[in-house]
Amino acid sequence: MSETDIAKDRLRLWLRVLKATRSVETELRENLRQGFATTLPRFDVMAALSQHAAGLKMSELSSVLKVSNGNVTGIVERLVEDGHVLREKVPGDRRASRVRLTPEGEAEFARQAAAHEQWIDGIFADVAPEAAQGMAEALDAVARRLENKDKTQ
Repeated sequence: MSETDIAKDRLRLWLRVLKATRSVETELRENLRQGFATTLPRFDVMAALSQHAAGLKMSELSSVLKVSNGNVTGIVERLVEDGHVLREKVPGDRRASRVRLTPEGEAEFARQAAAHEQWIDGIFADVAPEAAQGMAEALDAVARRLENKDKTQ
């Protein structure tokens, strides 16, 4: 197989990954909307906060989610209004605030996360466990390569 053929196969792989990702996201968005009257970005914010019990500064949350502060601000505001997130001032930093899940937010996220896990399991039901492991390892290798590239530049 020539280098050109290999490159074309890798391009086709990327297009399939992209198509599958979009399809999975569409399904998850609809399931979250119908099942919990929420959005994927709200779910993602709650998921990030669930991993940091002490909370995160807004800038840290943006960094974890790899989105701009402006994107996170509106989502956090809605979660505060819903009673799922608490915003606190950061001592010694007048401009910064820390956000964390409330007990109600933790309980709601646990419900959503359990459903999310079932949805993902169903979506990937036709993928054999060995294939899933191999795909995960291959995608991790791509991510590591890109992360290392960013560190060397």
